[in-house]
Amino acid sequence: MRKSDKKLEKQLIEHLTQVCDELLALDIGFKWLTHLIDFDRVAQSLKVICVFDTDANLQAFHNSTHEKALKLTLQKHLKVLNIQLAKPAQQILYDTEEACLRTHSGKWAERLKVH
Repeated sequence: MRKSDKKLEKQLIEHLTQVCDELLALDIGFKWLTHLIDFDRVAQSLKVICVFDTDANLQAFHNSTHEKALKLTLQKHLKVLNIQLAKPAQQILYDTEEACLRTHSGKWAERLKVH
């Protein structure tokens, strides 16, 4: 990893942590988020995965105004880093701890490989 990649990764983590804290404060079943990135193709490769506790809470999130607000907040934070997602609908992803348990026995490292 290049020095510039490490710097961007650190900044990205700081901004995603702020987004995470905002989601946690809503008390809607959101638990954590993570990201995947290829530093040679940042705008095209960055994926942010938002994880909820249950399928039901994720569905309620999709049916609320929170999803649109999250996308706007996330894009605002990324803009500060000069990152504009190439295809936001395919790069902001959602998952649940319940689904991971069901299909990957709770092994997130394996599950994230499919994203």
